[in-house]
Amino acid sequence: MQNHVDSEWLNDHLGDENTRVVDCRFKLGSPDEGRLLYERSHIPGAVYFDLEKDLSGIVKEHGGRHPLPETTQFKERLQNAGIDNNTTVIVYDGKEGAFASRLWWLLKYVGHEKVYILNGGFDAWEKSGYPADHSVPHYETAKYTVAENHEMLASYEEVKDIALKGACSTVLIDSRESKRYLGIEEPIDRVPGHIPTAINKPWMEGYENGSFKPRDEQKKRFAELNPNQPIIVYCGSGVTATPNFIALQEAGFKNVRLYAGSYSDWVSYRENPVSRKF
Repeated sequence: MQNHVDSEWLNDHLGDENTRVVDCRFKLGSPDEGRLLYERSHIPGAVYFDLEKDLSGIVKEHGGRHPLPETTQFKERLQNAGIDNNTTVIVYDGKEGAFASRLWWLLKYVGHEKVYILNGGFDAWEKSGYPADHSVPHYETAKYTVAENHEMLASYEEVKDIALKGACSTVLIDSRESKRYLGIEEPIDRVPGHIPTAINKPWMEGYENGSFKPRDEQKKRFAELNPNQPIIVYCGSGVTATPNFIALQEAGFKNVRLYAGSYSDWVSYRENPVSRKF
């Protein structure tokens, strides 16, 4: 099994005692929509994790629009959902994959081994004709032991060093769509452009019909890069870079890290330069 499963697999394992399904549907700009969709209909037994309330911390002057949650906060949320270290966790969103990938990344960061993304999300589940429910389940509180993997993170200081000095073996990958990378448009952040030295690999190009592309296709996306090179991925706020994090790992890259604050953190420091290409 890779980092994802399909609807058929999940349906076959839905009643497994030590499996927990987590709904991560969310819509940027409409923060209540995901929970409302969950309350209306979700995969039976699924709990809901909100991007901004459960999968992000408090927004401050620096740190980006979706800073990582405090570890104690995230641990408590897992325990309240009945998730312990041995639970097999299946995460899904609508079908875009980015919100589910955020939870996948966070679980891996705190040391969880058995976590998988539902390919195609709730959209694929519904189209397959599998059952849905609207009742909100309650589980017995579990005990979770955190083992943070700090090697999955790149610091602001490290990114700044790479961006300003230029000559470095580490590759910065901007995961946003090309128009934002090029600086043609910027609907959210203070100034358009990208972090100097970064190359562009839009995260959505790793998907097809709401599912992760096969490993060979992911390898083609990053064919010009050396799998032994250190890679740092970023996006606007540390959410949509996580699908690229997963894709790179599946393509055989061994040293991949996330700049969690991403571009929104970078431009929060007004002295930082940005690059534009148009």
